[in-house]
Amino acid sequence: MHMDVIDLRDFYGRALGRVAQRHIAERLARLWPHVRGLNVLGLGFATPYLAPWLDEAQRVIGLMPARQGVMRWPAEGKCLSGLVDELELPLPDESMDRVLVVHGLEESEAMRGMLRQVWRVLAPGGRVVIVVPNRSGLWARRDATPFGHGQPFSRGQLTQLLRESMFSPSAWEVALFAPPFDWRPLVRSAAAWERAGHLLWPRFSGVIMVEATKQIYAATQPSLTARAKARVRSIAPLPSPVPARQVTPLDES
Repeated sequence: MHMDVIDLRDFYGRALGRVAQRHIAERLARLWPHVRGLNVLGLGFATPYLAPWLDEAQRVIGLMPARQGVMRWPAEGKCLSGLVDELELPLPDESMDRVLVVHGLEESEAMRGMLRQVWRVLAPGGRVVIVVPNRSGLWARRDATPFGHGQPFSRGQLTQLLRESMFSPSAWEVALFAPPFDWRPLVRSAAAWERAGHLLWPRFSGVIMVEATKQIYAATQPSLTARAKARVRSIAPLPSPVPARQVTPLDES
């Protein structure tokens, strides 16, 4: 069961959602302290974390998957959000310097295809940060929050998925140690939980955040495979009613 854009908006409008937003944003600022002059893409439901960059980055956009739905963002001024097919992002190759994926990867039905699209639009030297539920954390076990939906990850699982998708992990952060309940005393003490969690039990955070860079050299080998397949098709073409489909490295799943 997926959370739609209304559920996500309502979560971030609650006290617990504002706490989650604040602590994730604090860790995100450690990974990306400056985005001045850069093109920034938020994919999934990343708009709660994009606002601080509107005045600093050259360009900021938020793209939301079709299954989730879309809402106007920001509320005032020019609309910078759009509804997209996560397997066909409407952006030129190598057009974005930073990509932030929140409430996106864990909900995707084609994770590798989605990451291939991120790889395609990310400029050489660009970076992606992915925020996902931690398999060992309490937040992944409670479906009253968005982090209790979709597939949670361990650090090892996320590393393997990124490497298979031609990314190299470069930095890690964790966040959300307070229990995921709207009980007022817990919400008020969330900062203390966060400090204690980072010191005492970092493995049990609510979310894992990984920064990764694009591996350029990894794209060379698949191209040889594509050419080999093209040669096979030239020898034994498909019947004319079924058009042959040209496979490129970024289309393969």
